[in-house]
Amino acid sequence: MSIDPKDVKILLVEDAMTMRKIEVKTLRSLGFENIVEAQDGEEAVRKLQEEDGIDFIISDWNMPNKDGYELLVWVRTSDQFKHIPFVMATAQGETKQESKAREAGVSAFVAKPFNEDELKSKIHEAFGVKESDEALLGAEDRQRETRSGKPKLKIAHIQITDHLVVGVLAELIRRGVMTPRYFELELQCMQGWNLVKEALGKGRVDAACILAPIAMDLFGSGAPVKLIMLAHKNGSIFVRNRQGVYGEPYQNFFKSKSFFIPHTMSVHHMLCHLFFSKIGLKAGVAGEKGIDVNFEVIDPILMPEFLRANPGSGGFMVAEPLGTKAIASGIAELQFLSGELWEQHPCCVVAMREEVIDRYSDAVYEFSEMLVQAGKFIEKKPETAAEIGVSFLDPTKKLGLKVPLLKNVLTEKMGIKSGDLYPPIEDLDKIQRYMHRNMGIGSIIDLEKFVDLQFADHACQGRTPGKRSSVLHDSIDLAVDILQRGTEADEEVVLSSKAMLNKEGKYLTFTLGEQEFGIDILKIREIIGMIPIRSIPRTPPAIKGVINLRGKVIPVMDLRLRFGMEERDYSDRTCIIVLEHEVDGKIVQMGIVVDTVSEVLTMKASEIEDTPSFGASIDTRHILAIAKMDSGVKILLDIDYVLTGKEQTAVQNLFE
Repeated sequence: MSIDPKDVKILLVEDAMTMRKIEVKTLRSLGFENIVEAQDGEEAVRKLQEEDGIDFIISDWNMPNKDGYELLVWVRTSDQFKHIPFVMATAQGETKQESKAREAGVSAFVAKPFNEDELKSKIHEAFGVKESDEALLGAEDRQRETRSGKPKLKIAHIQITDHLVVGVLAELIRRGVMTPRYFELELQCMQGWNLVKEALGKGRVDAACILAPIAMDLFGSGAPVKLIMLAHKNGSIFVRNRQGVYGEPYQNFFKSKSFFIPHTMSVHHMLCHLFFSKIGLKAGVAGEKGIDVNFEVIDPILMPEFLRANPGSGGFMVAEPLGTKAIASGIAELQFLSGELWEQHPCCVVAMREEVIDRYSDAVYEFSEMLVQAGKFIEKKPETAAEIGVSFLDPTKKLGLKVPLLKNVLTEKMGIKSGDLYPPIEDLDKIQRYMHRNMGIGSIIDLEKFVDLQFADHACQGRTPGKRSSVLHDSIDLAVDILQRGTEADEEVVLSSKAMLNKEGKYLTFTLGEQEFGIDILKIREIIGMIPIRSIPRTPPAIKGVINLRGKVIPVMDLRLRFGMEERDYSDRTCIIVLEHEVDGKIVQMGIVVDTVSEVLTMKASEIEDTPSFGASIDTRHILAIAKMDSGVKILLDIDYVLTGKEQTAVQNLFE
């Protein structure tokens, strides 16, 4: 059968407003316009009874009043509505919960937040539309051998520093520093943990850098996977929302707020639960009785965006570099690094399909050995690793990662460690027992059967047992000390320095009158001398017109006029700086006229200060920061904010 979106009326049930808006946008991009919204299961029941002709239900799992599972049971026991396809949009991710929903009659699951392709596939599944043969390929169907006769190891990962070890390995292979004899490597970047879990569980990939509790949950549910190596130790960060007043009693800042974690089955969830419990707060998911802090599962890459959009949220805990990036972007403040609560703790592991281990043991031995070498490379050469990491973690440049920021993450004393990837079974046991006994999630598995140590024993020969053993700090005193951070002067200095990391880098400096300015060199396309500018009628005074640069029409703005300075005749020193600028989500080129171009300077975080406040009446969004250097003060510009109001509209009109 085929589905015509125009003929389908959807009931979307989601308690988080920001998430609901994203999901509505995704549905509309697929052509579904007839969407009825409900914020919990109780409202969904009323909508079903009031609205005519609802054809399809997409529901979140964790919601107050009536959750998604309770709604599913109600629908399936109703004679009137039991036929309606029901998709559970969940970031919960625990296998036994999925099995529970399957038994209750759910039609399909979709990882939340979902993209267009994922949602389309799940809607087809719910309506019984057959997927293509390629999409259904599993472990036994996929061809692994390449023309060289070597197996291609397909490994899933997401955009976090925890998985940098495979990115560095791939780059060292590309450069010829390492040459595998028994395998070829293919990395597959995914948006979130549920996608990684599904790909590994169904054999669409051979291995994955994956959260240890997810891998244990997969094994416990019967998936043929084994843990062969750690991907790192430490590496996560707890940040609090910068919006709001942080004062005594400090725990009240988090009370009655949501807090974002990357997955229910995660060490982040465990450490947040531990921290909140030690400061006297009960944390849990929506719908759980008596909770003070509401955990919400958000894909790591989206956490900064959600924090910015939800001023009432408390913060998030996530793998780096996303936390430091949020601090550097001015939306979050550091609370603690995960290594401070649990030194040398495991988090992400490398889990591999059993059929790959059995069939290609030589390749797995060699892969494990090279992975250990890549981990040591990161610790010995953090700056080079950071350079590799910027491209690996931010290939589309949407995160805006910079080498100094990533280097800071890799060199933090209590930050991520990759020099010892040997998997200690006793630490994995601490995770499963705390989560099962204290949090009521997961199950206890036989770790001796789950962890296959033959490859780590071979790759980590010469390792001194216990040299880097983990230490779990679960005292109330430490939790209270962490809670009070940000209140001492020395802490403010540390936080201020970290907040400037995203602004550190190379800037092109130029003059307007007596003042020097700087623009991030990555924003600059080229610098040209003055050429004829053709004026455009009915544009703001600062927009001088357009130029023809090698057949491309580019708008030009006089920066003097934009800043309200006196107009000056152009001279032989006047230049046009051609920039890459974002207008309404699209990258376009534009030129700015400046008096003179000076030089390219490297600005260190220690030389950069936040823009001073001039009061609410003065808009300083176009000023990124102030750099204090031996050669004088330089104003660093955020060029994305230089165009505002009429200028922004004028530039947009030129491209419509």
